[in-house]
Amino acid sequence: MRQKFVIAGTVAIVLAVTGCTTSVEHSTPNSTIPAAASLSSSASSSADPAIEVGRAEGTVVRFTSGDTAIDVTIESDNPTARDFLTILPLTLSVEEFAGREKVSRLPRKLETDRSSESDPENGDLIYYAPWGSLGFYYDADGIGYSDQTIHLGTYGAAAAQLSRLESGDVTAEVIHQAPLFNGP
Repeated sequence: MRQKFVIAGTVAIVLAVTGCTTSVEHSTPNSTIPAAASLSSSASSSADPAIEVGRAEGTVVRFTSGDTAIDVTIESDNPTARDFLTILPLTLSVEEFAGREKVSRLPRKLETDRSSESDPENGDLIYYAPWGSLGFYYDADGIGYSDQTIHLGTYGAAAAQLSRLESGDVTAEVIHQAPLFNGP
């Protein structure tokens, strides 16, 4: 009789542990899946296939605040640019930094492995890895090469247009997805 209680107790403990483990494993992914799904469902549906195959170069991202819109053409097809596209659309705030650029902190740091550093120029959108921020350079004279600055793309807006992004929330979203690579 005692052996039956030991077996029943062991089975109950195994089921309880298995039940708890299964519950935890299912609750963690379910709590993160909606956020990822809402990001991709909010983004242009044509953006997802290109990102899946790793194509970022040629994608156009629009930054909008009020009636000001600045389009950035992604020129780098690197892990940082691709990771940036996966978090769009998003809402940011933009502020002046050092009389040379407008900066915006991202909600998380981007992937930087295997991404080339850069020598910023006027009209560049860069990612500054230590701060996890974007930078719109409008006066890059004398800045020089940095191993912490990753080139993402270019824009054609003047400093006055960039200043208007500081007036409120800025929406960043993909408006044109780069064509898929159909090479050999």
